[in-house]
Amino acid sequence: MMDAEDLPDGWECATVKELCGQPQYGYTESARHDAVGPKFLRITDIQEGDVNWDSVPFCPCDETSKYRLADGDILFARTGATTGKSYLVHNPPESVFASYLIRIRPGTRVLPEYVWWYFQSSGYWASVFGGIDDGNRPNMSGSKLAALRLPFPKSKTEQRRLVARIETLTSRLEKARQARNEAFSEADMVFQRALAISFGDEETEDWSEYGADELFEIVSGQVSPLDPEFSGLPYLGPEHVEVGTGRIIGERVSVAELKMKSGKYRFTPEHVVYSKIRPALRKVCTPDYSGLCSADMYALQPNPARISREFLKFLLLAPTFSDYAVEKSDRNAMPKINQAALRAFRFRVPQLEEQERITHLLNSILIKHAELRRLQTETEAELAAFTPALLAKAFRGEL
Repeated sequence: MMDAEDLPDGWECATVKELCGQPQYGYTESARHDAVGPKFLRITDIQEGDVNWDSVPFCPCDETSKYRLADGDILFARTGATTGKSYLVHNPPESVFASYLIRIRPGTRVLPEYVWWYFQSSGYWASVFGGIDDGNRPNMSGSKLAALRLPFPKSKTEQRRLVARIETLTSRLEKARQARNEAFSEADMVFQRALAISFGDEETEDWSEYGADELFEIVSGQVSPLDPEFSGLPYLGPEHVEVGTGRIIGERVSVAELKMKSGKYRFTPEHVVYSKIRPALRKVCTPDYSGLCSADMYALQPNPARISREFLKFLLLAPTFSDYAVEKSDRNAMPKINQAALRAFRFRVPQLEEQERITHLLNSILIKHAELRRLQTETEAELAAFTPALLAKAFRGEL
């Protein structure tokens, strides 16, 4: 928090209580789906800074006037994963707020929008989490909220200017983020389209049809992670494979570190590892190391005389097989494609030379896909840092 002597000319600093009155806790009642009273806004109804009022339940309330929400109210989550997060109320229907929320109502000295933007700043969050260093999320109390101090320009015209400037810049930020997301989605569509074309259903000369047993062997025989021979090996599960691309993600963790006890399958750099559990059926990878894979995965040993390892990976990702796998895995308590269904599928594959050409094409698309993801990640980090920096400048009077 900025010291009083550091405030810009025309600014002052005051507590939430001085500016908004004493924070108020919400109403305690059970939510009802029938319209027995006003809408009953709860923490769970506030999602990503917005409320779908059509889905908000009702409650009987004999003190509606005391808890009625009004335009410009600001609500805070008292506890849970969203502790400290706030919601600025805009033109609400007849409604009251629940007991795990706290309300403040900005007075005449500050605009509600200005106050709400301050509650998105790093200065505010530092006050909320001050003294918490054990990873726990603190509860937000009315007394703690009331004592928070915030700087503000005395002029409401200046407050409006700052709010307008913040909203303009954050709107541009969101458009930039959406553009990046759309670019990545388009790149993903290009790869999926390439897969569909490469492994289409149309008749193709020089492609032969084989059963699974003619193309690969399914590794059988689980091993114990407690065996010293295996305990130090890396573990690979469906959660470590990116859907649809074959890319291995996340940090490599050993079996011993995970303290596993149940049997797993061993794989080597010669295998293709395929997730057999729905909805992770489009998770296939070709690890360059040996390890133990989840019992929810198959380790497949390709027949090198008929199919290359990389081509088999793409073949299992292609819609011709993945659609079949989904269809054959929807009748079980734990939906999965079993070995009988896997062996029943007839795979169509070209000669090894053509497999190499298709594999090279798909891998080149994936390389560009990975580069775009890297740029996406870097850009997202830059965009994420932009808003805190912007708000810090705004509340120092530098915007």
